[in-house]
Amino acid sequence: MRIISGKHKGRRLIAPAKLPVRPTTDVAKEALFNILNNYYHISDLKILDLFSGTGNISYEFAARGAQNITAVDANFDCVKFIRKTAAELEFPITTIKSDVYKYLEKAPVKADIIFADPPYDIEKDDFARIAKLVFENVLLEEDGLLIIEHSKHIDLSDLERFRESRKYGSSVFSFFE
Repeated sequence: MRIISGKHKGRRLIAPAKLPVRPTTDVAKEALFNILNNYYHISDLKILDLFSGTGNISYEFAARGAQNITAVDANFDCVKFIRKTAAELEFPITTIKSDVYKYLEKAPVKADIIFADPPYDIEKDDFARIAKLVFENVLLEEDGLLIIEHSKHIDLSDLERFRESRKYGSSVFSFFE
């Protein structure tokens, strides 16, 4: 994985092979940030990165100037890797080791963008549960956006507050507001 833009642009990051992750591809990540740049000033945003894995999305937000980033993952090794990498790159990323669903039930923060990249093999109900918890607990700031990354084999367009989806290879970003 690499940082696409901003501070440390082009820098490659190598995650330990033992991490149970599937990082967002560079092509999909670049497309996502092109979309976000049309609507937001990244440096002004509060970001919540759920199922953060290697921290790939958090690093990209930080490289583009975001100063308030929280990365949540249940895997201790993922959290440890993000914490170590963020310190090395001097990125303002707070890490939290937690089950994402439990975290969303009691989340102490509101964010402008909530990005969720759960394992692709979870059930559609589990994807829906992410959106439900975000909106029931009012975790988005006004004009905020929930983005769920998922497989092209899952369709989330029937979920409440769905706005649109964009497909990049085998990955899809579904946007909720």
